[in-house]
Amino acid sequence: MKLVFAGTPEVAVPALDALIASDRHEVAAVVTRPDAPAGRGRRLVASPVAQRAEEAGIEVLRPVRPRDEDFLARLREIAPDCCPVVAYGALLPKAALDIPAHGWVNLHFSLLPAWRGAAPVQHAILAGDEMTGASTFQIEEGLDSGPVYGVITEHVRTTDTSGDLLTRLAFAGAGLLSATMDGIEDGTLKAVPQPAEGVTLAPKLTVEDARVDWHVPALRVDRVVRGCTPAPGAWTVFRGERLKLVNVQLHPDRTELAPGELMVGKNNVYAGTGSHAVELLWVQPQGKKPMRAADWARGVRIAPGERLGAADVG
Repeated sequence: MKLVFAGTPEVAVPALDALIASDRHEVAAVVTRPDAPAGRGRRLVASPVAQRAEEAGIEVLRPVRPRDEDFLARLREIAPDCCPVVAYGALLPKAALDIPAHGWVNLHFSLLPAWRGAAPVQHAILAGDEMTGASTFQIEEGLDSGPVYGVITEHVRTTDTSGDLLTRLAFAGAGLLSATMDGIEDGTLKAVPQPAEGVTLAPKLTVEDARVDWHVPALRVDRVVRGCTPAPGAWTVFRGERLKLVNVQLHPDRTELAPGELMVGKNNVYAGTGSHAVELLWVQPQGKKPMRAADWARGVRIAPGERLGAADVG
């Protein structure tokens, strides 16, 4: 089939690579979000998908809005058979959905109908799911509600951050998307409607969602830190400034600390929660690079009884 691939971030690149490598399909063009400012100089930088497409000599379309007539006209000219999608980042209008003969097929990082929305991997970790996966489905005008072509499953490890899990799903899902294109092309694959039961939503996490509440149980604190790493980044407050929490470890044997209360050992830093303590392994003070929590604690000289989250950001 002639394909137009739609995607934007790094997590979409493995799927693009798999389709470029396929001897059954041609990636005629790529659709991605417009170049965005990045880095200290805020220079405009092409998306990871755009960069990979340009390396491969593939035409790149960067519509400000997918409903723009110039974009729709070019898509009609290319006349793709199907448009595979991975984390494109914009809603597709019906005018675009109607152009390819086999529609637009999305690789979504959950076992639909669970975790429909922008942040399925983060919500799976926050909810304590032991199993997740990826699904390919036909895009329709509803939110991730179209019929499903195929799924793969993936265990959620107890140490997984959302970044770890998303990376595994990106590579495993690339094979699923490629196989889905093969099945659509040869007519062996039919999409099956999603069940009405089991629908959960996974909206994009806000910075406030990533703020750690030290009064909840330690298991919840651990899930927030892992689910919000690398983005939007779990955080708390220390002496009126934000402190990012990169990595923590559960310590069920330590129950003597009040919520947020810090205790510093020779090479360890513990914080109390609503149940037992967690050990802070890596933190990132405001305006600084990530560092070992023990090094941070030595530098700030924590006084007995000091707490995390005890005051608002100044």
